[in-house]
Amino acid sequence: MAFFDLPLDQLKTYFPPREEPADFDSFWKSTLDEARAYPLNATFEKVDYGLIAQETYDVTFAGFGGQPIKGWLILPAKAQRTGKLPCVVEYIGYGGGRNFAFEWLLWASAGYAHFVMDTRGQGSEWSPGDTPDLYAEGGNAHGDGNMTNG
Repeated sequence: MAFFDLPLDQLKTYFPPREEPADFDSFWKSTLDEARAYPLNATFEKVDYGLIAQETYDVTFAGFGGQPIKGWLILPAKAQRTGKLPCVVEYIGYGGGRNFAFEWLLWASAGYAHFVMDTRGQGSEWSPGDTPDLYAEGGNAHGDGNMTNG
């Protein structure tokens, strides 16, 4: 059972104290403007794992600096869906990559679209990645112990 520090009505209106640098808004405006300078160039290539309950797509799109980012889009099989689907977007985080698509079947099996994102320059033995960090020295995804290289 979950425990909370405040009752629900107070949690709904709670705003923690925070310190924001003076250039916070201008930094994010320029960062987002720079990101918009690159076309998304999204591609969706169907991958056949021989599964009958899910459809899998190998997705590539332009991320920071136009670098290609990889992900898996896993959907319930076409016969099992009608209309738009809610989508769970999952970022693996430090040290992990998107791994193999058949490792991520839960959400699609429950009727959701599931987009599993690589994190640039991450991936290791426990969860391989396919997205290098082209700004990092060497440029490749790396192994255990290198959380923020590049």
